[in-house]
Amino acid sequence: MLRSPVVAGRFYAGTAEALASDVALCMKEGAAAAAAVPPGSAQPVAVMLPHAGHVYCGRVIGATLSGVRLPRLLVLLCPNHTGRGTPLSVWPGGAWRSPLGDVPCDDAFIASLTARPPFAADPLAHVGEHSLEVLLPFLQCLPGAEPAIVPVCVGTAQPAVLRAAGAVLAELLAGRDDAAFVVSSDMNHYEPEKVTCIKDRAALDRVLALDPDGLLEVVSRHSITMCGAAPMALALYALHALRDASGRPLPRAAVLLHETSARASGDTTHCVGYAGVRFWQEED
Repeated sequence: MLRSPVVAGRFYAGTAEALASDVALCMKEGAAAAAAVPPGSAQPVAVMLPHAGHVYCGRVIGATLSGVRLPRLLVLLCPNHTGRGTPLSVWPGGAWRSPLGDVPCDDAFIASLTARPPFAADPLAHVGEHSLEVLLPFLQCLPGAEPAIVPVCVGTAQPAVLRAAGAVLAELLAGRDDAAFVVSSDMNHYEPEKVTCIKDRAALDRVLALDPDGLLEVVSRHSITMCGAAPMALALYALHALRDASGRPLPRAAVLLHETSARASGDTTHCVGYAGVRFWQEED
């Protein structure tokens, strides 16, 4: 099954030439703005990236991915903005298309994943969902092997369901060194920049602590409209389960860049926050 673009020409450039140029500029500007991190972070086990129009958040994506070599298998976790589909909807397989070409799915992994509840093969959640599509051109432009993707749309924030889903992912990924999570999330939405920055920091503190329960609790208690809190929590539950299975310590995490939409729009009264985070395993 081929998933065709739905926001090309709106959230990002609709032609291959213009898109490749824009991505290269975002990567260059992001690299210049990124926080300093240890060399080992260049091979992350997970990243969190924003998913707004590239003019708003492309620099944050570029900062997070600058100098990175992602492994072949990418488990893509995004929020469900449309409300369609099952709570944990997995694209059934095939490929995703962008103006830069097609990215294949890992059909074998998808078959194994969708055979295990709470996951289900369901394209409905994905066909109108923009939050993975806008990341795809950046993933296509990274050095290394051509990625194979497993797109998962997360439409539930129930901790028990996400914890169970994380355990399933960990079981399927245990012992593999060719996989990483790519979480798609913007931060707080449509409040003054000062408020957004405070709320973003509260959520990011829990992300950096690798605390999925705390993340879900703090976004609920403080009404933080981080749309990808549930996908991020799912990745964190999976990292904890992988730690338990392997005996290795949890990864380290760092924010590479945090900005708001005001940088592009000039509007500091109704801002959206964007943050890029890397997670990496320290060498033994």
